[in-house]
Amino acid sequence: MTACRTRAALALTCAGIAVAFAACTPASTSGPDNPGAGRGRGGAAAPPVPVTVGEVAHKAMPLEVRAIGSVEPSLSVAIRAQVTGVLTSVNFTEGDDVSEGQVLFALDPRPLESAVKQAEANLQRDIAQVANAREQAKRIGELAQRGIATREQVDTSRATVAALEGTLGADEAAVENARVQLEYATIKAPTAGRTGALIVHPGNLIRANDMTPLVVINQLTPIRVVFAVPEAQLATVKRYMAEGDVPVDAVVPNDPKPAAGRITFIDNSVDQTTGTIKVKGTFLNTDRRLWPGQYVNVVVKLATDPNALVVETVAIQTGPEGSYVYIVKPDQTVEFRPVQVGRVVGTESIVASGLSAGEMVVTDGHLRLVPGSRIARKESLTRVSP
Repeated sequence: MTACRTRAALALTCAGIAVAFAACTPASTSGPDNPGAGRGRGGAAAPPVPVTVGEVAHKAMPLEVRAIGSVEPSLSVAIRAQVTGVLTSVNFTEGDDVSEGQVLFALDPRPLESAVKQAEANLQRDIAQVANAREQAKRIGELAQRGIATREQVDTSRATVAALEGTLGADEAAVENARVQLEYATIKAPTAGRTGALIVHPGNLIRANDMTPLVVINQLTPIRVVFAVPEAQLATVKRYMAEGDVPVDAVVPNDPKPAAGRITFIDNSVDQTTGTIKVKGTFLNTDRRLWPGQYVNVVVKLATDPNALVVETVAIQTGPEGSYVYIVKPDQTVEFRPVQVGRVVGTESIVASGLSAGEMVVTDGHLRLVPGSRIARKESLTRVSP
């Protein structure tokens, strides 16, 4: 009787274990042998992933070099006085446009005029002395021919004339210098341009060659933009410059219209610290849109590829093995495809390999995708504009 009860209890225990094991076993397992893989609760299929798509297309794309540049005047002149004197007048308003040769400042000319008169008086005195010495030498020479004057007297008279003639040359140079100094009392613009802030005002004592300039004139038309080009692109830029003018655009922040110019200078050495070379572009700047000291976005237009294979840059993802995209197949599933990107222009990328024109790629919604995922387009198709 006891043995029967033991066998019954053992049977009930085994049955309970079997039921518990069955309850813990999943109803389905993902895999190629399980038709219920990828389904939701109750065996329903997983919902499609909402994405946007774009089309790969051929279009003309420019070959460009982009950089950040700064604007500088084509000519900048710091105006300083060359003589010391009291400033008597300022003949412009700071910020004015001035022309070459225009009178900017005037210093008190009276001390300089006096110096000119003194130098001229010395010159006249020495002219008279030279004339008298020449007459004396002439008479002594005649007396020497008659045996009345000695040879020593003749030599002395001639030496006196030579010395006075030397003094006369120094007097002439002094007169010329005094006149030049008087001209320096009137300060003129050496070039056309726009004046900056005025440092001094009438009544101030101006010292010759002071470190602080009276005003700075910047030439704004034309104007230059300085930027750096990577060393790797130097050969390309030089090749296109050898073929003709290379156009360059400068885009001012918050101004969509670019200013057009051309490259006019390439530095004679590469900066080994940055691996770049300095380049300058010249712009007519007749509308004064470029201003010295501004930072601008520079676009060097080297050439145009008429038949580039283009895709939206947002479609290209980066993984451990490089760049890739998700191709949309006709059955509305996606395929993983490695690609090689040539270069990026704006919001579009030029694809060197991995894609064909007309193929559809996912442009948004990548995070939830795996190869073979089913998709649903959440908005109308986007396409690269031709």
